[in-house]
Amino acid sequence: MNPLHTCRKAEGFAERVLKVNHAGEHGAVNIYAGQLLVARLIARDLIPELTEFQSHERRHRSIFESELLRRGVRRCRSFHLCGIGGFALGFISALLGRSAIAVTTVAVERVMLRHLEHQLKELHPTDEAAARAVMAIVDDEQQHHDLSAAHVRKGRLLDRILSPVVEASTETVIWLGMRL
Repeated sequence: MNPLHTCRKAEGFAERVLKVNHAGEHGAVNIYAGQLLVARLIARDLIPELTEFQSHERRHRSIFESELLRRGVRRCRSFHLCGIGGFALGFISALLGRSAIAVTTVAVERVMLRHLEHQLKELHPTDEAAARAVMAIVDDEQQHHDLSAAHVRKGRLLDRILSPVVEASTETVIWLGMRL
């Protein structure tokens, strides 16, 4: 294969990853905004944790935004859709209760961690700057997953239904974002 073609292909992948991750982090900021709105009424004890997670997601969004700006690449077309969808997901999941808040975070982070792992495998040999941006968020995302998993009430039918729905929705948003 032509090395120039390989480089262009890798650069295109890196830019798509950065754009989709930026939009996804915007969605995550808004998931927590929706959850925080409802948590003030039904789960006040979760507010500090949700607020901390949201601050991490804002920092993650900023990391990807900075890398996009450095490259002169505009954000993903799905950016605002991710924000609106994220808020709706956060708000609705919170209305389903404190365990559903945690289930939503676990499901989203499970999908994200899989995608981040794949992205790092593809980016490391071809685009170290993009790989560093992705690597900068992995530990926080794992922490969100693990801390939220501790809040999930095992065996609830609603949670068993909600988790695959959230995972499929997250996968779909990522798939669409990589193609827009």
